[in-house]
Amino acid sequence: MIVALIIACEVGFWVLLVAGLALRYLARMPRTGAVVLLMEPLLELILLIVTAIDLKNGAAADWKHGLAAVYIGFTVAYGHHTIKWVDGHFSHRFAGGPPPAKVGYGLARAKHEGKLWLRTVLMAVVACGLLQAAVWYVGDGGDTTSLHEWQGTSLKIVSIHGLIALSYLIWQKKDPGRTAAPEKEAAPPQQQKTLS
Repeated sequence: MIVALIIACEVGFWVLLVAGLALRYLARMPRTGAVVLLMEPLLELILLIVTAIDLKNGAAADWKHGLAAVYIGFTVAYGHHTIKWVDGHFSHRFAGGPPPAKVGYGLARAKHEGKLWLRTVLMAVVACGLLQAAVWYVGDGGDTTSLHEWQGTSLKIVSIHGLIALSYLIWQKKDPGRTAAPEKEAAPPQQQKTLS
């Protein structure tokens, strides 16, 4: 049931996102679109409540509860960013808005990747916090091994993403348009000595 609800929340996220943006830009109803977009957090709240009820009713804490916590953490960290990104593309494509800014190269790209990594850190903090709350909720009488494993998985995700972000700082991507160095002007040919 928890896995089905996670899938339903993910599908619901995209349905609400497309519906909200369509109302905002295509139907020219920005307030109604904003209301629909503001319903997004309700999905995570429902998932959190159902997961807590499932544990309260005596369900063994397993990988499904851990996955729910990580999913909620991911949505908290990346949900608004995703909505903003899709909104920019939707506005450009259907409402004549400006083209979305490109990430860029070099240090600008490294900063962008660093900010994404900070979002992953936030995801792990939220997920580990929810998992720890579930551990305390289950108490000493229940098996919480799976919940602890998901905490470890969250920290592994942060570490791997951190290494990827760091690679963009160490090996900065160069703009392909600026890599070609301007060629030195060819020296004028030496004038031939005239024989007298």
